[in-house]
Amino acid sequence: MKLVEMTPNLHLLHFAVGHAYLWHERDALTLIDTSTPGSGGDIEGAIRSLGFSLGDLRRIIVTHGHEDHHGALAEIAADATVMVHRADAAVVRGQAAQQLPERAHMPDWEREIFDGLPPIPPVPPSRVDQELTEGDVLDFGGGAEVISIPGHTDGSIAIHVPAHRLLFAGDTIAHVDGRIMLGVFNADRPKAIASFRRLAELDLALVCVGHGDAITGNASAGLRQVAATL
Repeated sequence: MKLVEMTPNLHLLHFAVGHAYLWHERDALTLIDTSTPGSGGDIEGAIRSLGFSLGDLRRIIVTHGHEDHHGALAEIAADATVMVHRADAAVVRGQAAQQLPERAHMPDWEREIFDGLPPIPPVPPSRVDQELTEGDVLDFGGGAEVISIPGHTDGSIAIHVPAHRLLFAGDTIAHVDGRIMLGVFNADRPKAIASFRRLAELDLALVCVGHGDAITGNASAGLRQVAATL
């Protein structure tokens, strides 16, 4: 795992599979996603390296119910409030299987990547303390807005922090090798496209994605260019 400072309040936890993001202000930490099972020790180490402890973790937000995003949740939840969209909460609790992509709607190149993915260990179930819905406002960053973006999964969400022109986009947006694109492996590709277009309407300077590099600068312009081609 590699720890990268993105802003004075934000660090990227770069894992071999998937990313997590740590927002910190005063003595309160917010973690967005947790990578795969077994990543809990690295997450706790990153928190300690920044001068905090696991007890400072106030909330953990899961952007969607895939194993590379809630995989280590049970390892680090401790006293933090665990937040998941209500449509994916049963997956995180271990009461339902994660949604798989629609193979018939996947381009050939995407299907080949999906078929070649290495297996991920089973994800232990975790409690969910708060089921999120569209329009909820979370108490960090001056007010962080929950945006429902179904398509990748039914319960996919983005977290918009308007005061910082910041977006945590989950897997609906990807940025790989300098190319902004619709995220792959969607349960409902048309819905995912509609969600991408919705996010492109926001005023953003920094977009944190689940896979690939963050989108910086005039991020909105890049998103809108891609949205026009979908």
